[in-house]
Amino acid sequence: MTTGTLWLVPTPIGNLGDFTSRAVDVLSHVSLLCCEDTRRTGRLLQLSGITAPRLAVCNEHTEHDLVERVVTALQYGNDVAVVSDAGTPGISDPGERLVAAAVAAGLTVTALPGACAAVTALTASGLPTGRWVMEGFLPRSGQSRNERLAEIATERRTTVLYEAPHRIRRTLDDLNAACGSTRRVTVARELTKIHEEYVHGTLGTIDVGEPRGEYVIIVDGFTPDTTPPDTETIRSALDDVLAEGVSRRDAASIVAERLGVPRRLAYDLAIGARTTPQPNE
Repeated sequence: MTTGTLWLVPTPIGNLGDFTSRAVDVLSHVSLLCCEDTRRTGRLLQLSGITAPRLAVCNEHTEHDLVERVVTALQYGNDVAVVSDAGTPGISDPGERLVAAAVAAGLTVTALPGACAAVTALTASGLPTGRWVMEGFLPRSGQSRNERLAEIATERRTTVLYEAPHRIRRTLDDLNAACGSTRRVTVARELTKIHEEYVHGTLGTIDVGEPRGEYVIIVDGFTPDTTPPDTETIRSALDDVLAEGVSRRDAASIVAERLGVPRRLAYDLAIGARTTPQPNE
């Protein structure tokens, strides 16, 4: 029996003109269309002249329950498509579980190129695009949110996040606290729509105005300080380690590794350290 294909079909993130002719063709012939909101997708199909196939609600609460139905439909030779309300399915939207199940069953999965808010905002941000990481939506509260913010603070790649209008200011404040006020950032909203806007600045100065629309936040990567520590910094670190009761030789080794300085330099400074010499030196 010939099996069907699972199609991942991007939908416009604002401008209907970004809906490709290939996407229209695929959605015109599938037997089942998995979507987040049947009313919103139904309207898109209507505007595009597509006779609606069978629709199945696929969101964070229902995707798991659709897996068996979708895999069975594919195994019986039916094509199935997945769309999100806007953008590319599976990117901070439903679709990931269905794809994983289809791949595990040895079925064909095909993704169409198309609209994606993360890539659109990133390429126009003015920040480095060679290496970047997608964080999606941060956890709303608790330790998991704090841990993610701490990871972003030391992430050397450009970071892309999504945020809702009622949380944008809080998230920018949290990023400022975690990453520092001088970290560069671009905030994009209402992409491809009439009121599309990009705001560039630093986390300490950026002003997004009155929140409205969906946001993409692009945060510059962390740049470690490569300035060698000065003599006084090394001496201070040696004093702290010597105060713990270790020998000058061991203190020099510890500080050399900790600060990334030559061990010989640390040892020479340890010999003249202010702390009283320890036994076994």
